[in-house]
Amino acid sequence: MSIQTVGVIGAGTMGNGIAQACAVSGIAVVMVDISQQAVDKGLATVAGSLDRLIKKEKMTAAAKDAALARISTSTDYAALKGAQLVIEAATENEALKIKILQQLDTMLPAQTILATNTSSISITKLAAATQRADRFVGMHFFNPVPMMALVEIIRGLQTSDATHDAVAALAVTLGKTPVTVKNAPGFVVNRILVPMINEAFFVLAEGTATPEDIDNAMKLGCNQPIGPLALADMIGLDVCLAVMNVYMAEFNDSKYPPCPLLKEMVAAGWLGRKTGRGVYTY
Repeated sequence: MSIQTVGVIGAGTMGNGIAQACAVSGIAVVMVDISQQAVDKGLATVAGSLDRLIKKEKMTAAAKDAALARISTSTDYAALKGAQLVIEAATENEALKIKILQQLDTMLPAQTILATNTSSISITKLAAATQRADRFVGMHFFNPVPMMALVEIIRGLQTSDATHDAVAALAVTLGKTPVTVKNAPGFVVNRILVPMINEAFFVLAEGTATPEDIDNAMKLGCNQPIGPLALADMIGLDVCLAVMNVYMAEFNDSKYPPCPLLKEMVAAGWLGRKTGRGVYTY
């Protein structure tokens, strides 16, 4: 299948990032959210991101205008009927995702591929909630989408080869490198990354080193561009905790307990950059 138009559900950080990546690569986009205010904000975020590229001389003003012209917005799912692929990029909440996917499933043409941008929820389970499980796949983009080169292509048990191949080809068109992953909690990156972040919280809770020294040690000793605690603040401590809870439930393995300090900070509402305070104060 040749994907010429992509629908994106959600105009937030991930949704507008996916929309930008598509539009810059010559793909038409329909970005949908629940309110006009939300889609307007998402479109403004894309425009601001493209302006920064112009200032860095990585894009011309004409290319920006062309990219923005490829993005249409709506608050109505009916606007997605012309898309060959619809990517759900709503909040990481299983019940919400299933509700959205089932609504899409009933009104989209039978041949349309449905994808979900999830970091931990079972693709097989989400696919089973639709009537097009063979045309359902995970596309895990990374934040910030326009800059990050990786897309995890997650195959549910039911995902067809044709579906996998179509979205992998799209990822290449977007300038990304697709990595094919079997359905498993956390897939590849988060399966390795989030337990490392959780372990950093244990090291912090034990008083082994200060947050700054923990992050500097991992940056200088492991050549990481950002330390695990600063990264947790960027991701959101609530998201990190939610992922660890998924691992604990799905694997039933004692190596995945969320750090009590992480749980305590989430309970306090110290979620990182988005609340102004996490491990660090912003």
